[in-house]
Amino acid sequence: MKDVKILGIGGTDASGKDTLGELMAERHGWLFISVTDLLRAEVTKRGMVLERPTLRSISAEWRRSKGPSVLVDKAMKEFEAVEKKYQGLVIASLRHPAEADRVHQLGGKVIWVDADPEVRYRRIVVRNRGSEDQVTFEEFLAEERSQMQHSGDEATLSLEGVKAKADVFLENNGDDIDAFKNEVNKALEDL
Repeated sequence: MKDVKILGIGGTDASGKDTLGELMAERHGWLFISVTDLLRAEVTKRGMVLERPTLRSISAEWRRSKGPSVLVDKAMKEFEAVEKKYQGLVIASLRHPAEADRVHQLGGKVIWVDADPEVRYRRIVVRNRGSEDQVTFEEFLAEERSQMQHSGDEATLSLEGVKAKADVFLENNGDDIDAFKNEVNKALEDL
């Protein structure tokens, strides 16, 4: 990873994207920025209810008005203000192919993280982020299907588009965080 200073992480909900970002921050001195947290802050600022459809709506709105890679650009702006303190930048969660393209344009790599849907659903039930995670398993699967491909105009989510542009693929089906961290380290050696 000598030449890579930017990693973008895409993947399905509750697959371990933030865990991977936190690992890069802890073990490698990278700045971790969750673009979902940027969206959550905007929801709060607007006084809206924090739900996944609201997050998706704001992200599409921003893409339409500021360009399809706006979330990566916002993360880069934050990084540039403090980059001397860090070894690199890791951005999660890429949810649009233009975001993956932007990471590549900046000389970075894209990692795709996935896990079995039942494993991921159990994780969201355990983490319980309030109304954001209050869905049945069937709703969880339906929501994921709607995120996989553009369900409206080109500003809407397309996880399949991100996955198609990934450089590294990781499966995170276990509950052993240390095993996942070891798998991540091994995969990153090849970058």
